[in-house]
Amino acid sequence: MMNGRYSDLRKGRVSVTGTAYHVVFSTKHRQPEFSNFTQARQIVRYLKTDSQLNNTQTLAFVVMPDHVHWLLILNNGTLPGAVQRIKSMYSRYAKNKIWNKGFYDHGIRGDEDLAAIARYIVANPIRANLVRRVGDYPHWDAVWL
Repeated sequence: MMNGRYSDLRKGRVSVTGTAYHVVFSTKHRQPEFSNFTQARQIVRYLKTDSQLNNTQTLAFVVMPDHVHWLLILNNGTLPGAVQRIKSMYSRYAKNKIWNKGFYDHGIRGDEDLAAIARYIVANPIRANLVRRVGDYPHWDAVWL
């Protein structure tokens, strides 16, 4: 995205409850905040907590060293609100605002295969040469397991 202005993509878009979205949000200057195991597990906890509170239904995610991919169904509120909640919880935990503004999202159309999108998401560590097999990377999950 030119100049990294994900927020420009949101102009004129609406959030639809019951819709699946693939969301990506990243750290400022792509700092590898989540190279630290404990910090990566903390963001995983927040994704799971949001689902337990029924704000979202997490279908799949992967926490990369400097960004997060999240496949979710929006149950309540808005998509920007859901992403902001996760970012805010982590920022309070870290006592630091570590996030780039905005995020990328793709509303999943009815003809798209959610399981295929999830496979793409959880394979990110392989494409980034962090591991050779998905099972070797600890910071991912998918409901299709």
